[in-house]
Amino acid sequence: MKNNKVLLFYNPNAGNGLFKNNLDLIVENFQKKGMLVIPVRADRMGILDEILKEINVDEYRKIIAAGGDGTINVVVNSMINNNIDLPLAIFPAGTANDFAYYFEIPHTIEEMVKIALEENYTYADIGKVNDKHFINVAAMGFLVDVSQKTDPNIKNTLGVISYYLKGVTEIPNLRPIPIKITSDEYTSEDRIFFMLVMNGRSAGGFKKIAPNAKINDGLLDVMLFKEMPIYEFAPLLFNVMQGNHQANKNVVFFQTSKLYIESDNNVGTDIDGEKGAEFPLDIKVLPDKIRINTKKDFK
Repeated sequence: MKNNKVLLFYNPNAGNGLFKNNLDLIVENFQKKGMLVIPVRADRMGILDEILKEINVDEYRKIIAAGGDGTINVVVNSMINNNIDLPLAIFPAGTANDFAYYFEIPHTIEEMVKIALEENYTYADIGKVNDKHFINVAAMGFLVDVSQKTDPNIKNTLGVISYYLKGVTEIPNLRPIPIKITSDEYTSEDRIFFMLVMNGRSAGGFKKIAPNAKINDGLLDVMLFKEMPIYEFAPLLFNVMQGNHQANKNVVFFQTSKLYIESDNNVGTDIDGEKGAEFPLDIKVLPDKIRINTKKDFK
């Protein structure tokens, strides 16, 4: 059977309603190319799993995820858990859109549709924490759940700046967390404020968190932000904005394909902006796990 169907999974609450307002335009453009768009509204947990369990994959050309990193995370987890090997096109409509930023996906609906109509793909690694997958970042410690604490209405109105404003209010609550890290590249017991395990390059709108990260190198970029005097936090934040924080004395940086993290404390975790897994954390990378629809000249 001809694979002319496209499954469009969209979050109607992400961003400013861009895709909900342009759904007919998307359908029209795909129909002109002989493809049938099947829209699925992300109105409850588990709906995509229910659909992917039943579809005939041979009928489908690709899947489109329209929303922020959280929406893309839901789609990727559902695809992997249901053994769906289809390309994924990204329509960024969230607050930071860090995963889409890596692939230089534009923010106009016309350009997004143009890319999704073409057949240019780039393989991407996917991270895994215990039984959950992540596309861009797994984080732990204080500040990492800022996106969870930020009011959705404020996120939609102020965008990335809402993360910064919320983050500033959390600084007085910083407390060091004792953790034990085990990996082939780095094993130690440290006291940290927070920690990032990056698959992509940006997080929370900070564009240079992992400036040299590659999405398909089979490695995760790990950063530990160690316990430090509060007065050293502001210079570190400036380093992060400049992308040279890996040289800061309070940062430990290494690359690895797997690591194990333990802590006796109750540590908050975050996966792609949503609540993450419970400790201990068994983290690894799944190389070239998914195909992402990209621009023809993307490298």
